[in-house]
Amino acid sequence: MSMAVRTEVPAQTATIEPPVAREVERVALGLLPVAQGRVDEETWVSAAREAWEDLPATLRTTIRRFRRDTGTTGALVVGGLPLGPDGVPDTPTQDGSVQRTATVPAAVLMMFAAGLGDPASFRPEKSGALVQDVVPVPGKEEFQGNAGSVLLSFHTENAFHPHRPDFVMLSCLRSDHEGVAGLRTACIRQVFDLLSDPAREALFSAEFVTEPPPSFGATAGDPTPHAVLSGASDDPDLQIDFSATKPLTTRASAAIDELQKLFADHAHTHYLTPGSMAIVDNRVTVHGRTAFEPRYDGRDRWLQRTFSLADLRASRRHRDADGYMLD
Repeated sequence: MSMAVRTEVPAQTATIEPPVAREVERVALGLLPVAQGRVDEETWVSAAREAWEDLPATLRTTIRRFRRDTGTTGALVVGGLPLGPDGVPDTPTQDGSVQRTATVPAAVLMMFAAGLGDPASFRPEKSGALVQDVVPVPGKEEFQGNAGSVLLSFHTENAFHPHRPDFVMLSCLRSDHEGVAGLRTACIRQVFDLLSDPAREALFSAEFVTEPPPSFGATAGDPTPHAVLSGASDDPDLQIDFSATKPLTTRASAAIDELQKLFADHAHTHYLTPGSMAIVDNRVTVHGRTAFEPRYDGRDRWLQRTFSLADLRASRRHRDADGYMLD
């Protein structure tokens, strides 16, 4: 007799079987009319948080176990999630595209964010929307960000920010035409013991600076030097964006090169398909994307993204009126 959720290790995948998917869809559909379907309204977010408790217990258990222990790879892909009875519309092509109206995929994404902590967004990015489209944009093919289609280098999401997301969620509505666009992840837990002693010492020192990503636009002030690794000496947190983090010393330069090579050698590539969602532990795991060729024909790759903070209170001074948008 098969279980409702099958979890595999070390691949870190969970497949939702059809009866569970139908129940998830039923709960998600119940959220669509709340607050006139305005995803960013606090009333709607509160309803999504309550609805999380109505999801099948097997699914909630899988997510909660991952929240407590994200394992060696720091990433989980959940497959078989519903996309809704009306199908998926054409892939957006406009820059800064977001999802402000409730849909089944957006509702599932936000319920998962509530199960992992609290959903969050950043005011300068994607107009502060909680559910953001990750789609290729014409003219931005070379962009090092979610609008591009070239190889996206490994990064901690919003590595420059004092309150980076604890979890990044990417829900697939449509794959790219050739099926070659892969989400790449690499966890510091996979490579920490392989680092040389000099590299480890440098990475634990405040010898790096990180600029905001292009999607945030210009930000005043100079970045504050920081360490790439911090916290527990045997299970450190990670703060790096290989396209935006710059070493300040010779040993820091050598260390960042060593770390980048180890990540490349031990990366996992996840080929997301419609109805699959990747959850990345942003505290210990970097992510990126392989290159692909968009056609801008309405059928290009389309992911939707949101962030979750395990401790929303810690970012209180960055959020107006105790809302979900951080400055």
